[in-house]
Order: sequence, then C-alpha cells, then structure tokens
Amino acid sequence: MLEIKDLEVSYGSIKALHGISLKVPDKSIVTLIGANGAGKSTTLRAISGLIKVRAGSVIYNGEDITNQPAHKIVAKHLCHVPEGRMVFANLTVAENLRMGAYLRNDKAGIAADMEYAFTIFPRLKERIHQAAGTMSGGEQQMLAIARALMSQPKCLMLDEPSLGIAPILVRSIFDQIVAINKERGLTILLVEQNANLALGISHHGYVLESGQVILEDSAAALLKNPQVRAAYLGD
Repeated sequence: MLEIKDLEVSYGSIKALHGISLKVPDKSIVTLIGANGAGKSTTLRAISGLIKVRAGSVIYNGEDITNQPAHKIVAKHLCHVPEGRMVFANLTVAENLRMGAYLRNDKAGIAADMEYAFTIFPRLKERIHQAAGTMSGGEQQMLAIARALMSQPKCLMLDEPSLGIAPILVRSIFDQIVAINKERGLTILLVEQNANLALGISHHGYVLESGQVILEDSAAALLKNPQVRAAYLGD
C-alpha cells in the first residue's frame, strides 16, 4: 500500500534522511524504531507532505505522491497523527472530531464514525462537550487518533502515541490500535520510542539510525535480535 524509495530529506545543509526505503503492506502494522534524532518523525512528515523531499519517492496505492500538498494527501485517505497530539485546545471533543471530517459531507457517515470513535475510546463520549486542552495527555492522544479516523483513512501514521502518557492509558491506546487494524483493515505505520510495546503489536519493523535503515525484519524476529535488544529493549 505504501512504499518509500531512496528518500532524502534535508533541513538546510543538514541531511536528515540518507536515502531510506521501506514498505508498508496493505492491512499491516509496521513500526519504525530508533533513538531520538534517527529520522523517524522526519520520515512521517515527508510522507504526509509536511516537509519537502529532496530526492526519492513516496508511492501510495501505486501513485507517486512525493511532495504533494498535505491536504491532498489526506484526501487520498492517508492520515498522519503527529507527535504531541496537536488537538485544537479551545474546541470541544465533538468539535475536534468534526474537524477531522472537514473533507466529508456525508452526515450519516460522519455520525456513524463519531459513534465508532466513542466505542473504541469511551472516555471521549464522557467528555464530548469538554475543551480538548483541559483533558489529560492520554485523553488527548485518544482524541487525536479518533479525529484522524474521522477522515476515513486507509493508511494511518502514528507518531509517538505513548509519549508523555500514563502507562495504564498507553496499554489501552495500543490495544485499540490493534483493534482498528483488525476490525477496519486499517494499514498502520507506527513510530514509537517504546520499542518493546511497538514491536509487540506489529507485523514488521525497521530500525533507523542517523537517517538510515540499518535493520529490517519481522517484528517477532526483531524482538529476539540481540542487537535490537541491547540498543532499544533494555537488555
């Protein structure tokens, strides 16, 4: 479904990605792991059109979408939940969810998808009229994912969904990521510092270091790999 080939991205004179390539098969969960500064978030931002690609290509459903505007990429049902959640703090939960559906005009479908969001994240229904900025970090992350689902994505990119969230909510959020993948057949590209948790729910994984892919394998194999365990799993 999603493939990047020889991707290069620079911030001024500093090269952030050095020709990385990866594939995200349809209906799979693929995770990118690596230390801070490895290029994980840059990869997602390049795919979603938030930063310019210097060289290489982004192929989505057989179409080259390299450097297309972000709003056009969302319209193709490829959605990005950025690091830091970026909810609309002054808007309510319901208003945030409606913002996720801004490209749609099917009222019945929007209402059905909002109910689905409340099914997977019941806390959001409890806080439907609450300003998003007054909620906890974990609740905001739930809202950010639910808002993305309102755009009816076929591929969802999640950047650090566990960052700054209480452990009890992290497990709940990751359980729902798995449920979304299974129930809706949603393809997921996941960037996550918690390598053990991320690989535990993924089908395949890539290890990034200094803007390069240094290792790729099935998630199960990476969990057993001594190099990965020593560097990222605390062994």
